[in-house]
Parts: sequence; structure tokens; C-alpha cells
Amino acid sequence: MFSSLLVIILAGLAGPLLAAGRRPLIPAVVGELIAGIAFGRTGLGLIDPTTPANALLYGLGFAMLMLVAGSRVDLDSPGLRAGVRAGVIAAGVVALLSLPVGLAIGAAIEPGAPSLLFPVLLAGSSAAVAFPILEERGLIGPGVGLLLVWIPLADAITVLLMPLTLIGAAKIPEALGGDALIVACTVGALWFGQRISRSPRAMTLRDRSQTRGWALQLRVTLLILVVLSLIAAQTGGSTLLAGFAAGLVLARLREPARLEVQLSGIAEGFFVPAFFVLLGSELDLRSLAGDPSAIMLAVVMAAGGLAIHLAASRVVAPPPWSGFGLAAAAQLGLPAAAASLGLGTGALSPAVAAAIVLGGCLTVLPASIGTRRLADALAAPSSGEVGVGPAATENGPAR
Repeated sequence: MFSSLLVIILAGLAGPLLAAGRRPLIPAVVGELIAGIAFGRTGLGLIDPTTPANALLYGLGFAMLMLVAGSRVDLDSPGLRAGVRAGVIAAGVVALLSLPVGLAIGAAIEPGAPSLLFPVLLAGSSAAVAFPILEERGLIGPGVGLLLVWIPLADAITVLLMPLTLIGAAKIPEALGGDALIVACTVGALWFGQRISRSPRAMTLRDRSQTRGWALQLRVTLLILVVLSLIAAQTGGSTLLAGFAAGLVLARLREPARLEVQLSGIAEGFFVPAFFVLLGSELDLRSLAGDPSAIMLAVVMAAGGLAIHLAASRVVAPPPWSGFGLAAAAQLGLPAAAASLGLGTGALSPAVAAAIVLGGCLTVLPASIGTRRLADALAAPSSGEVGVGPAATENGPAR
């Protein structure tokens, strides 16, 4: 176990090393994915993502990633509230465009694959990929409220729909029930936390935790995260929703900066890099060799997803609208999950499964370019064009 953990930690260092430049084009997440590919199934085979220990680390890493992302979201921000309408419209435009394009791609290139899978994949966004890039650029703030609504909404909906295209609707009601329970528990945690957080007893415990090194608030935060993630795991609900909801609880209760530093250390220092390394290690790109149609499928899926998201951003996003569209087009977790599920059920061939994942990988670099455009626009004197003020970067980059 420790030998595998050593390889994962070493591979995780590739992200910061590749992103160490003053103006890096490649964010840390890309370096971590590349390292995972090199040490995983496609490369040296030193990391086995299927072991129980690595599967647990993968799940915790994703949950911690979404916790940190959720904790950066200020629900009281006028910019975020303004982004709700635009985010919903953008997700709707993408969904409308994805259906005919995805059906055409499936019929033309892979007529034997489940036809509705491709529209769902095209409509998806990946908070697990986009949010770390946004955080690294210092962009989690009101100026990108559109993305903070658009990406999780598209991610959550497509995560629920994707299994339906491969295994049927039998498990969908249970998953929806799990998501509803997560929301209910989140509301309950907010209500309870707001009632007791300023009580004399709570203040005393907080002071003693700080002076005696108990990290009590961190323990409670992790408890909330694990409880919500357990509900998601038991019901088939969304781990994305569980982690993001736990982060929203943390942000809403406005815990001190000390807790944010603790969470950043444990999440960004270990769990989140491990998640991306393990995600990369799952990919088997060798099966694409010798299958031109699968390679074409990967390229067309990536190009189609980028074009659809750019079209939606052109409708609703302020300048630079292309930056919003490229950032929202990033996805990898959903294609990886679809490939894994499709292989398990026999609905997808190894080559098609690898092509779907490769298509997701091809969207990561354009997303990095898009977020760089947004960051440059924020830094420019005319940053008011994107509706971003100092509040957008007050937290600074998280990674």
C-alpha cells in the first residue's frame, strides 16, 4: 500500500512542477493527469486504480475537491445571483444543441454504440476539472458567477442521465432520492449551524480548539463531508453534489480563515492531486492504436463539445465570451465514468471507451486557454467588461 502511495505522491508533484512558470499555460491539474497516465494503465502500470485503498482515495479526493470549490462560493454575492439566470440559459442552449449533434456523431461514426450517450456527453461540463483551473487562476468569484452555476448544473444533470443511456432507468429514482436527501441534510446543517455557531458554548469550544490544537472545526467539516458522501454512495446520488453542498455549508457559516488554511492544506496538498493522478491512471489509451474510427470519434467529440459550449457562451456571456465557453467545455470525469460503466455492461468496446475518454482529455487544454483569457481580462484596466472587481480575486489562487 505504501509503495503505491509513494508513486501517487511523486506523480502529484508533476502538476506544480509543470505549472511553475510565471505565466503557465498548463495548469497543475493537467500535469497530474499526465503523470497518472504515465504511471497507470496506459504507461508503466505502477498505479492500480482498482485497489480498495486507491478507490477510497479517489472518492475522498473528489469529495474534497468539491468541498474546497463549494467553500469558495459566496451565495450572498450579487454577481453569483446574477449568474443564475445566465447559467441556466447557457446549460439549456447546450442541451438543445447537443441532441442533434450527438445523434449525428453516433450515427455517422459509431452506429453500434448507445445513441443517446453522445448527446449527454456533449452537454456535460466537469466541475472536477474546471474548478481547480478556475481556482488556480484566482477566478472563483462573482465575475464568473455564470460558470459557477453553469458547470455544476450541467455536471449534475448529465451525471444523472448518463447511466440511463447505458443501464436503463431502474436506479435513477433511488439516485434522485439520494440527491434530495443530500439537499435536505444540507439545509438542516445550515439551520443547525447558524443557531449554535454564536452560542457561548460553541465559542468556548472554538477558542479551546484553537489554543489546544484540536482542529475541532476541521473535524466537524470532514464529518459533514463524509456523511453527505456516504448518502451519495449508498443511494447512487451525486458525490459532486455532496462535496459541493458541504463546501456551501462551510462558506455560509463564514468560518475563520484558519479553517480555510487547514482545508487547503489537507485537500490541495494531498487528496485533490491524488484524485487527478488516479483519474489519469484509469485511462487506457493504448486501445486506440489501429482504430482510426475511434480516434476520429475522440476528435469529433472534443470539437463538437467545444463548439457547442462556445455557441452557448456567445449567447449569454459577456466579453471575453470565448473564455467562458472554453472553460465550461472542460470535462473528464463524466467520459471516464461512461467508459467504465460501458465496459462493465458490454455496451461499449474498449476502443470506443478509450475514444470517449480521450475526447474529454482534449477539452482540458482549451479550457486552460479560456481561463487564461478570463484571468488576463480581469487583470486588465477594462476588467469591468466581464463584471469582475477585486472581490473576484480576493481569495487568490487556491493551487
